[in-house]
Amino acid sequence: MTIRVLLVDDQDLVRAGFAMVLGSQSDLTVVGEAADGAAAVRLAREVPADVMVMDARMPGLDGVAATREICQAAERPRVLILTTFDLDEYAFAALRAGASGFLLKSAPPEELLYAIRNVHNGDSVVAPSTTRRLIGRFLPHLPATGAPDREGLAELTARERQVLAQVGSGLSNAEIATLLHISEATVKTHVSHIMAKLGLRDRIQAVVYAYETGLITPQGGTTGPTPG
Repeated sequence: MTIRVLLVDDQDLVRAGFAMVLGSQSDLTVVGEAADGAAAVRLAREVPADVMVMDARMPGLDGVAATREICQAAERPRVLILTTFDLDEYAFAALRAGASGFLLKSAPPEELLYAIRNVHNGDSVVAPSTTRRLIGRFLPHLPATGAPDREGLAELTARERQVLAQVGSGLSNAEIATLLHISEATVKTHVSHIMAKLGLRDRIQAVVYAYETGLITPQGGTTGPTPG
């Protein structure tokens, strides 16, 4: 399968460099480019694609606002945000807007390729523990985007709420399995059901949801059922 990629950056040379790297891979193809957020929204609407590589900071409509618009659409590419600085608050705002992950612009080409493939597969770009640390630091300081949908938690079983709380705490499937005394395959099934019931796209979105609903706190505590 060929992964169709859209490139969005206000610098022509940056886009050209990314296109060259992606063009060297047999399973990746660049199907469109844009130089700002407004053009990115139009591009996502008009050109079928799997992953959009989006710069966080651009003039006019920035990458965060563009990501929010793109991810609200029924048919949309997954968005991988690129940032210039580590712990960039714009990247975390973008995760809340629906992005599937983030990567530093200074990352080597192999990391960009790895990230695109992971995002396409529905996985998060960063490790779960790193996701928790970074989101836990920035999420409390980001502007609110509306009341969190706590009603969705009522759709989950007690065990699914336990699993979601541990995903929010940054645990891997294997670690959750050990903690809850169940198989890793069962954890994967629970995670799949959680994603479907809550309309979440990947683990990063699950972490954000767990924080926003208060199921997990930035200090690492959980408010859900205790493991049993």
